[in-house]
Amino acid sequence: MDLHDHTPTARGRAFMWGGILLGVLVVLIAYTNGFGLLGRGGHAEEATGAPVRKGDAIFIPEGSALRARLAVQPAAARPVSRELLAPGIVESDPAVTAAVLAPLAGRVEQLPVELGMRVTRGQVVAVLDSPDLGQAYEDNAKALDTLALASRNLERQEQQSRIGVISDRDLDQARSDHAQAQAEATRTQARLVALGVGAGDGGHPGRLLVRAPVTGSITSLNVARGNMLNDPTQPLMTIADLSTVWVTALVAEKDLGSVKVGQEAQVTLSAYPERVLHGRVSSVSDVLEADSRRDKVRIALPNPDYALRPNMFAAVTLLGPAHSQVIVPTSALLMNNDRTSVFVATAPWTFRRRVVDIRLGEGATAVVLAGVAAGEPVVVKGGILLND
Repeated sequence: MDLHDHTPTARGRAFMWGGILLGVLVVLIAYTNGFGLLGRGGHAEEATGAPVRKGDAIFIPEGSALRARLAVQPAAARPVSRELLAPGIVESDPAVTAAVLAPLAGRVEQLPVELGMRVTRGQVVAVLDSPDLGQAYEDNAKALDTLALASRNLERQEQQSRIGVISDRDLDQARSDHAQAQAEATRTQARLVALGVGAGDGGHPGRLLVRAPVTGSITSLNVARGNMLNDPTQPLMTIADLSTVWVTALVAEKDLGSVKVGQEAQVTLSAYPERVLHGRVSSVSDVLEADSRRDKVRIALPNPDYALRPNMFAAVTLLGPAHSQVIVPTSALLMNNDRTSVFVATAPWTFRRRVVDIRLGEGATAVVLAGVAAGEPVVVKGGILLND
């Protein structure tokens, strides 16, 4: 056959043989590549080391480099405490807080104290010029003089009665006068004691010394030198013993079911962020605050260095009873369609996705509320390589 024959029949046979040769070449190339793949495992997925899906499970073939990139460990069960966070404020203990009142009206002559100053019980905290005190001294002097006269008269009447020169009626009258004088003297002396002075302090009949009723710090001061005091119910100042203070936590209504007396609490303050104070709930109010819908939960804390000051803001953490919860590293968590999931090993190198309900904790761990049981093997490293 002459390939250079330019007749139509010769050209058709040439094209036919060329097509046959090209087809044989393509088959040889495909056969060669296919033989190489089959020689390495028989399946393309296993040959490349890609995960193999078997229903809802994912299998990692033997010899796959992916096995070296996965880490599996059992989900741990650890005791944890439910923590309830609440804002708080430092307050003085009402049981050791006293309002200082002036028992009489008068003008403030001296004020030897100032706000925040520490005082001791019996220390003079104010001096008043009080005309009413002078009147109290005069009433006491008159009562004592009347008592002395009635005592002398009773003594004479008793002497005369013994010799029979007076009637029994006169003796009874003398005894009655003496009893009334004694009662009036007792009343006026008690009045002076109630005012904080004694019958022997008559050298300053108009000066009323106001003394501290308790030992503590002056937490409020409502008067100044020269003020005129006319209302005996108006406090001059407030003194509180701050060696022990209350931290009052404001707990939301929805959380009251998990709060009880004796519960452990931790307190931190903005002024001392490095200090964590520990105490226990001493009282839970029976009445909610109407405006905030919160309950006052108080924790008593010792304050030997007076570092805790009333009206300081605090952050209170109330710790519930410890119970066992499942803990997994946050590296095991994956996001899938807005849900959090993990891969659980159900067989050797076979994994299934499990949707979990979690609560993030401190550090690199998360608490699993549902979805994984303690002890189940979980992929903690490389799970993203299994993710769709």
